[in-house]
Order: sequence, then structure tokens, then C-alpha cells
Amino acid sequence: MSQSLIFNIFRVVVLLYSVVLHELAHGLAARAMGDTTAERAGRLTLNPFPHLDLFGSIILPFLTVYFGGFMFGYAKPVPYDPGSLNDRAYGPAKVALAGPAVNLTLAILFGLSMRFFGPLMSPILLDMVGLIVWINLILAVFNLMPIPPLDGHWLLMTFLPARYHTLKVALYRYQWVLLAVCIFIVFPALASLLMRVFTLLTGHPLF
Repeated sequence: MSQSLIFNIFRVVVLLYSVVLHELAHGLAARAMGDTTAERAGRLTLNPFPHLDLFGSIILPFLTVYFGGFMFGYAKPVPYDPGSLNDRAYGPAKVALAGPAVNLTLAILFGLSMRFFGPLMSPILLDMVGLIVWINLILAVFNLMPIPPLDGHWLLMTFLPARYHTLKVALYRYQWVLLAVCIFIVFPALASLLMRVFTLLTGHPLF
């Protein structure tokens, strides 16, 4: 098996488990605030199969690599009942933040391991750890975009004053158009900034 094939397989595995941990964090956050919907649905598990989404976990990664040169995807959203949360005012925002927070934590932990232990790593291991950092950095930042159905839109809906109701309705109405623009235009434009963040965090250039 060639080194490039091994790296590509590893890239898929990292992406899948990063989105699984992202969704698992949502479910655990909801469970901590009193909602057992995700638990009853069997979604509080590290087994990737209950979390996989045909489009987000398979088709979208292929499309983003083919057309954009980067890999991106997502898992099926973990179900939860906002009405069951013991914090109904800010609970949905807290649940939404849990996913990106896990990805950002992974990016920071593995990034610091590259910074402090990079000289002890082989080039292949360094690339693999760097891939974990890069994918989780992308997932954290992307999911904080204030566009439905991304996690960031819950923050917007929570704190946006009621007088902007028309804007909220428009965001939901055109969410898939806005999401496509974000994936294929806005986010690639942010790539150079994220590369700088990667280097600042790890002490190494991106690949």
C-alpha cells in the first residue's frame, strides 16, 4: 500500500471521527442540561455509523476535494429537544457551541504537540498530526458561521434582537444557497488566514 493511499485513508478517518466527536459533544451537552433525546436515539456513541450522513459524510467530502481542493463534511445532526433543556434561554446556544469547542480543543491539543514535540516526530507522523489540527480547525471555524443549519446560527438566533425577525426568516428561507456560497466561495477565501493560524499554533507551515 502506497504512502499517499495510507495518508488519504487516514484523512478520511480523521474527518469522520472529528465530525462524530463534534456531534457527540452536542448530545452530551444537551444531556448535561437534562435532555435525553440523543441518548434514547443511540447517538451518544463513538461508533461512527449511527452518525454518518450520505451527503455530508460521503458526497460533500468528495465534492469539496474535487472542486475546492480541501476536504469538508459533516455527520447527521444529533437530535435534541430544546424544550427539555433546563436552560431554555441559552441552552440551544450552549449545545451549539459544544461541537466547535471540541474541534477547537482537538486542534489546540494536537497543534501544541506539534509545537513542543515536533522535532521528535517523523515527517510522516508530523503530517498526520498536522492533518488532525487542520481538519478540526476547519470544522470549528466553519461551524461557527451564522448560517443555518450550522452551529453559529444558533448563537445569532439567541442574541439577535426580536426586531430583526425578517432577517431570521430570510436566513432560513435561503439557507442552502447561503451554505453553498459559504462552502465554495467564502470559506476558501479564508484559507490563507486559517493557514496563518495553523502555523501560529503548531510552529510549522501547513504541509
